[in-house]
Amino acid sequence: MTGKGHGRSASAGGASGLAGNGKRPGGPLTTLTVYYRVGCGLCEQMLAELVSLQSRYTFALERVDIDEDVDLATRFNAKVPVLAVDGEVLCCHFLDVPALIDELTRND
Repeated sequence: MTGKGHGRSASAGGASGLAGNGKRPGGPLTTLTVYYRVGCGLCEQMLAELVSLQSRYTFALERVDIDEDVDLATRFNAKVPVLAVDGEVLCCHFLDVPALIDELTRND
């Protein structure tokens, strides 16, 4: 089943008090996409870490269940969780916090 559009949810990050964090200059909010699988412990860990970071950085968080899209399941099967920043893969399996913070703050 392709199921595109299913298994997705998004939430905007909380205000961090630091103007511009997670925003591109003059552009939209940075979107972090976590490609995950239900029942995946590493996926749950990465999502929990990202939710925690939303108290300090502003970003939209989208969750995509790869098992609801055959193309994503093929692409990311053994790599989940996968974190993409504005569509570009940043890390797999474990959250690379320093790299993510660089992405979220480089245009401040």
